[in-house]
Amino acid sequence: MGTGPRPHVDGFARRIGDRVTLGNPSRALIPLALIALTLWLPAYADVQGPDGSTFSFNGFGTAGVVHSSEDKADFTASDFEPTGAGYSRSWSASVDSLIGGQFSATFTPQLSAVLQLIAQQNYNDTYWPHIEWANIKYLITPDFSVRVGRIVMPTFLDSDSREVGYGNPWVRPPTEVYSANPITSVDGLDASYRLHLGRVTNTLQASYGRNLAFSFANGSKFDARYAWGIFDDAEYGAALVRVGYLSSDITLNDGGALFDAFRQFGPQGAAIADKYQIVDKSTSILTLAASYDPGQWFVMGEWATSRSESFLGVNDGWYVSGGYRVGPFTPYLTYAQITQRNNSSPGLNLIGLPAYLAPTATALNADLNQVLNSRPDQYTWSIGMRWDFMKNFDLKLQLDCINLGAGSAGTLINVQPGFEPGSTIFLISSVVDFVF
Repeated sequence: MGTGPRPHVDGFARRIGDRVTLGNPSRALIPLALIALTLWLPAYADVQGPDGSTFSFNGFGTAGVVHSSEDKADFTASDFEPTGAGYSRSWSASVDSLIGGQFSATFTPQLSAVLQLIAQQNYNDTYWPHIEWANIKYLITPDFSVRVGRIVMPTFLDSDSREVGYGNPWVRPPTEVYSANPITSVDGLDASYRLHLGRVTNTLQASYGRNLAFSFANGSKFDARYAWGIFDDAEYGAALVRVGYLSSDITLNDGGALFDAFRQFGPQGAAIADKYQIVDKSTSILTLAASYDPGQWFVMGEWATSRSESFLGVNDGWYVSGGYRVGPFTPYLTYAQITQRNNSSPGLNLIGLPAYLAPTATALNADLNQVLNSRPDQYTWSIGMRWDFMKNFDLKLQLDCINLGAGSAGTLINVQPGFEPGSTIFLISSVVDFVF
């Protein structure tokens, strides 16, 4: 891979072309308005309705900044963040900062509902609050429940608290694993059954739905349909083991120019385009996780492999993390890694092509293989400290050393000319998390 920017087709939704930053001087008013709302509503939390129903409100948020030593690419915490720390801003507050509120209603002992709103940097660089959860839950038995509406996909250990920084030990979940599935919720239904086996509690959950279709600033569109998953948790005291499988059909209409060019070479080129372009392509994620937290200390780890029948190919990510609590302080250490399995193509067969078409075919083959091999390849050492300095507030400081694989830009986006693949990048992050 050269030192210039990567091709237009260079990965999942976080790598969608050259996104346009939407200048909006009033966009900062949206999170401020939601902050005001969340400060006002707790006075009306836990309200008892005339029919015995209960309504409650809880809020959460993170205010933080990130600095990157790399000024020719951006670091982001989510695949759907268009800008981050590094090229766009040396110090970025948009990577981790957010504010959210959750409204809950209990109508009967069996019937309840939840609505969760979050304001953060969205895929189109706006900060309008979006609905993260909105579902109705019914308890068929104390151990068997069903939900309908917008529900969280429990792909990872921290899926339920992924946006609640106060509930996580680090500044942010390791991107080497959590980037495997940036889709946090779907519109559909799920069912959960809890089985007690002596001191072991086993919870089996099945989910089905579809994700909202996204239209990005540069005209690219992303859609995930027929998303279904099966997840199983086994708990024994302070130990938890989770295994999960998620599958969906995704469409990403970006990179059409490259694949349209291949189609100009007849059936052979059309076959290559159909193989690698993301149009209703099956994508699956297999996860395995474990944690042990007896109170004084914790250790946890997750492994995920994503497989797509497209140019995304197969990627493996994992991490292991641990920390020790000393009063209000929790120092922690994390190692994370993501690698791409060999993903290359012979491309167009030059034998038999007219001589005047050979240079074009050779260039297309090179571009395709550059795309296929530009997936993330990196490992990261992180050291940090959490300080619970007052009730419901914490301060976290974290240093990340990101080592990019040879010829790779890792999980960075907005790569600019002059960027050096395979380099080492340092991140400094500071956040304050809170719940109320």
